[in-house]
Amino acid sequence: MLSKIPIDLAKISEDDLDKEILRAGIIAELDAINLYEQMAALAKNEDIRTILLDIAKEEKTHIGEFQTLLLRFDSQQKDELEAGAEEVEEELSK
Repeated sequence: MLSKIPIDLAKISEDDLDKEILRAGIIAELDAINLYEQMAALAKNEDIRTILLDIAKEEKTHIGEFQTLLLRFDSQQKDELEAGAEEVEEELSK
């Protein structure tokens, strides 16, 4: 099942609207990746599987584009993303 945007964008403050639009875009791309990869796993035809996986890869690029913009508009998101990366490195280096 595809995700539903968890908020009504019409009710978001002007200051937060662009950030929420970018997050909604990320959600949509994640849904698309999951859908294409699941269909590829089921496809019997190798050509169809190849194209579905190629399209899924392109959606991953779109996530990178949305995330890059989001990090420009939301410094807290950027800081927390970096903190999360540091926590992973700490845990894995134990």
